[in-house]
Amino acid sequence: MRRGRVEYGRLVEDALRGVVRKVLAELAAGEIGAPHHFYITYSTRHPEVRMPDYLRERYPTEITIVLQHQYWDLEVGEQAFAVTLSFNDIPERLTVPFRAIRVFADPSAEFGLQFTVEEVPETAGAAEQEPAALSLPISPPEAGAERAEQETGAGDGGGAEIVALDRFRKK
Repeated sequence: MRRGRVEYGRLVEDALRGVVRKVLAELAAGEIGAPHHFYITYSTRHPEVRMPDYLRERYPTEITIVLQHQYWDLEVGEQAFAVTLSFNDIPERLTVPFRAIRVFADPSAEFGLQFTVEEVPETAGAAEQEPAALSLPISPPEAGAERAEQETGAGDGGGAEIVALDRFRKK
């Protein structure tokens, strides 16, 4: 009888994804504040990523989002997180499974994690499918948009900042 091998690399990555989940849950609960802010790069090809088609077309392989000043309705589940961000003054709801995350960085703490993302073949219409494992209540984008205008003046040209993470990587 042949026994399976222990996949230590995968076990460690799963544990570190738990760190990301815990930090985002604390952020959502208001337990983390400035100077902390987070850069999250994720694969837009992952079949359980939910994002608008125009963003997926603009970022066909990966996108980096910033959770700092202009984000709303952050919800964290066991398998994924959801957040509303402004792209060119348009609030958009994103749902990101933790397995789709490639990089998580907190520049204020000089902390970063890099993950291996298993490439999954792109499924037609993946953006519209309801992933069963996510089980996050998804808020309508209008609620985030209204709050964005009231609390931060989102109509003043602010939007999601897309940045390169090279400056945070050790060389």
